[in-house]
Amino acid sequence: MGIYDKVEYDNRQPLPPVSNADVTAWPRKQGMPMRSKQLTIDAELDRLQCATFCYFLHETNPANGLVIDKTEANWPASIAAIGLALASYPVGVERGFIARSLAVERVLTTLRFFWNSPQGPEPDATGYRGFYYHFLDMQTGRRVWQCELSTIDTAFLLAGALTAGIYFDANTADEQEIRTLADALYQRADWQWAQNQGATVTHGWKPETGFLTYRWEGYDEALILYILGLGSPTHPLPESSYEAWASTYQWDSYGDYEYLYAGSLFTHQLSHIWIDFRDIRDAFMRDKGIDYFENSRRATYIQRQYAINNPFKFKGYDQCCWGITASDGPGPSTVKVNGIQRRFFDYLARGVPYGPDDGTIAPWAVVASLPFAPEIVLPAINYCIHQVKLTALNPYGFKATFNPTFPEKRGHPYGWVSPWHYGLNQGPIVLMIENYRSGLVWQLMRSCPYVADGLRRAGFTGGWL
Repeated sequence: MGIYDKVEYDNRQPLPPVSNADVTAWPRKQGMPMRSKQLTIDAELDRLQCATFCYFLHETNPANGLVIDKTEANWPASIAAIGLALASYPVGVERGFIARSLAVERVLTTLRFFWNSPQGPEPDATGYRGFYYHFLDMQTGRRVWQCELSTIDTAFLLAGALTAGIYFDANTADEQEIRTLADALYQRADWQWAQNQGATVTHGWKPETGFLTYRWEGYDEALILYILGLGSPTHPLPESSYEAWASTYQWDSYGDYEYLYAGSLFTHQLSHIWIDFRDIRDAFMRDKGIDYFENSRRATYIQRQYAINNPFKFKGYDQCCWGITASDGPGPSTVKVNGIQRRFFDYLARGVPYGPDDGTIAPWAVVASLPFAPEIVLPAINYCIHQVKLTALNPYGFKATFNPTFPEKRGHPYGWVSPWHYGLNQGPIVLMIENYRSGLVWQLMRSCPYVADGLRRAGFTGGWL
């Protein structure tokens, strides 16, 4: 029996916090199995959080601060993973996972790299107009794969830089430089250029073909992008851009829940890593009588209900086995399973309730909903640790995904398990566990004037604003 199995949950109230005095120390040795079933909730979260944080300790190039996107050989860095790492270092310091001096060194190395790296229209640059290419070579920091200059991934990078700039507030030369560089990087981004003369913001730009056709429209993870763009003191988005974005929202329902629809679970989570949306509302949410935090709580419950309903009869789906999001998968392939022709995907933005869905579960997406609905998330975490054993012998906590329906030749009792860890998965685990436990990142970003200005320009009122 796992540590959460005896707890009765009230689905309206979060669990009471467990004192840090109850946290059991454990040897933070790479590759150590997580086997104890007798730990307190807080201790279990501490173990998972620390193991996950170790990804940033071991999968970062110390010469430039770049973080590998995926633990596959010769894989490039992801600027989103770097932003998540920058936001995670304050958590690591507070939890004792890393010394403050070492965290300062790593953050400063990263920010110096991005400030000094080539900015220009050349196809092998690192960035342009204050934005950065989605994937960068781990050694040179130059663009790879002819990828796009990514507006959303730059937003995550800048949000991480601002987090570090607020946290490292000591009156030392290194910490002062962190603050200066974080501010300068944020102010360099030309958000108006990224609109390409349109009402909303484009997904990005390529030197070979110009701006991408797609724009940030419809509710999704771009909430943080618009807030940061609106708050810029140098190249701000006009308030009309947020209005244009919100005009494309889709209000929907599933079962007993009405909510602002976005299919993949991560779209309801990533902006919430940095911004505490409890009791603050824009015009859309004031009209609906809820806030974005409540909306994410409903989206989390919808995920679980969808798994219970299991419309496509995938193996394993139930009240403790859910989490359908953008993730790795066992495909691409089409396989007959128990007489049913099943199509399986590789990396894809899976979603609920309209799909795509191929039976793949992402435990990181469950953990990232912890602040919204701990009463249903904690049992699911327990299931992934103790039943599926997704942390056993893994150096960085949860592997990316598993799929009980896919016929696994090696005979794993829970089907196919991804061999990889992804930086984009690791960061939300570290940061949302911390927001649940202490609210650290939310508290830091409340004091960021750019975020507060962006929220106000977007029409948010109430609560801590």
